[in-house]
Amino acid sequence: MGTTTASGTAAGGDTLVLAIGFELGATEWKMAFSPALGQPPRHRTVAAGEMEAVKKEIAAAKARFKLSADVRVVSCYEAGRDGFWIHRALELLGVKNQVVDSAAIEVSRRSRRAKTDRLDAEKLVNQLLRYVSGDRRAFRVVRVPTEEEEDRRHLHRALKTAKGARTAVTNRIKGLLATVGVRLKEIVELPRVLERLRLWNGKELPRWLKARVEQDWQEREQLQRRIAELEKQRRELLRNGKDSGSECARKLIQLRGMGPNASWLYSLEFFAWRGFKNRRQIGGLAGLTPTPYQSGADRREQGICKAGNRWMRSVAIEIAWGWLRYQPDSDLSRWYQERYGHGSPRLRKIGIVALARKLLIELWKYLQTGTPPAGAVLKTRPRQQTV
Repeated sequence: MGTTTASGTAAGGDTLVLAIGFELGATEWKMAFSPALGQPPRHRTVAAGEMEAVKKEIAAAKARFKLSADVRVVSCYEAGRDGFWIHRALELLGVKNQVVDSAAIEVSRRSRRAKTDRLDAEKLVNQLLRYVSGDRRAFRVVRVPTEEEEDRRHLHRALKTAKGARTAVTNRIKGLLATVGVRLKEIVELPRVLERLRLWNGKELPRWLKARVEQDWQEREQLQRRIAELEKQRRELLRNGKDSGSECARKLIQLRGMGPNASWLYSLEFFAWRGFKNRRQIGGLAGLTPTPYQSGADRREQGICKAGNRWMRSVAIEIAWGWLRYQPDSDLSRWYQERYGHGSPRLRKIGIVALARKLLIELWKYLQTGTPPAGAVLKTRPRQQTV
């Protein structure tokens, strides 16, 4: 009982493995090693990012479990802040790594359960052994992009972040002025009318309030210039980019109702690098699939799962509304109008989610075959939409 060895098989298979579960922290990593289910794992802690220490611990674990030096090593960690560089570093060490969807990890349903990094690492290594033995439902694996594919996503994410920051600064300026009874019709009028603005009682703006508004306006102008530069870079790629992402976006933007923002996002986050096999994978990744609940006589629908890519989901709903406006004669729009168009506001909102999922599937088919969705209209001069 006191000696832990790899006595024959790994998780019931014919090939021995050394499985590693990583629990990643900001300052240290917890590692749990095990050669088979049912054997107590070996726990070790290394400083965060120290891959040489990880390499030494792998060698020590092989010796501890009496495994050969060339035994297959598999590992996993939860997708999170550290991204994919650890996956690439482990692959260079000869470790077959899996990046796990955190939301897909099994947990106890007790209202209070023990949770520590050590226990989490142990849980991961046990689920990894199940996964290696053939239980593909032990957890869900994240598709790891190449370094080039990952790098291409920074442009539109930076643009979205800058636009969000601009909105926050704009709202702050309006809020500051609203506290003293000042209302602006258009924020762009501020530099021209700032000196003429008056408080609710007709007095001039206080000194420090005016200074703060001016500073916030300068910050907004900097963000505006940054947004303009990012959009210029995106337009250039849409015109002349030779990579798969740019080519995919150019094809999408030819459809009426698809602008540069949605086309670029759909391409770089979804279609240009994902190898979809069927429509269920598309709906699942977008988080637009239903989640039924059934237990005995209790049956209800819990709404969409909201899993997968959050960048896609919000835009997919927005584009679905736009599709009804710009593609009213398409089969998808007619389907929506017949089934949901005459219903209540709540029913129409439910229907738009179904339309968004169907539209994503049709766009995937369009990119695969070159045939637009049934009844959809192409833009007469698609290239001018990217200017």
